[in-house]
Amino acid sequence: MKKQAIVIASIVLLATAGIVMYNSPAATGMTVVVYKNPGCVCCSNWADKMRQAGFSVEVHESPIMSQIKAEHGVAPALASCHTALVDGYVIEGHVPPADVTRLLAEKPAILGLAVPGMPVGSPGMEMGSPADYHAFDVVAFDGAGRTSVYSSVPGGANSR
Repeated sequence: MKKQAIVIASIVLLATAGIVMYNSPAATGMTVVVYKNPGCVCCSNWADKMRQAGFSVEVHESPIMSQIKAEHGVAPALASCHTALVDGYVIEGHVPPADVTRLLAEKPAILGLAVPGMPVGSPGMEMGSPADYHAFDVVAFDGAGRTSVYSSVPGGANSR
């Protein structure tokens, strides 16, 4: 009887996870348009992470990234190496795919999300030992220059 209850609970859990995944923005194949410097490997790695999360990704190489950032309202203090656009939002830098999925599900009244700089251990910047990964914040920003912490990612082996 106990075994049957475990099997039923497992089936319900898997079915629920499937429904959540099916209804997530990433699962719908929403397209993320990425602008990056030619030859930048970490930007390509981030694009791959987004594909793995279920997004469709379109990559455009550009030698004028500062102009692209300015056109999309990314303040210099929020800048990273690549700028992406998805469903009317700006995604600056190595934002974890889970935060992009959450953004698209919640649809807050912001311009976008940013991970300023290039923190070691952020998606696309995994290098060295996970114990050496840096903690970082994902910053929400609006068109008026206001920012707030959207999520915090711990460093070390606890990084995403």
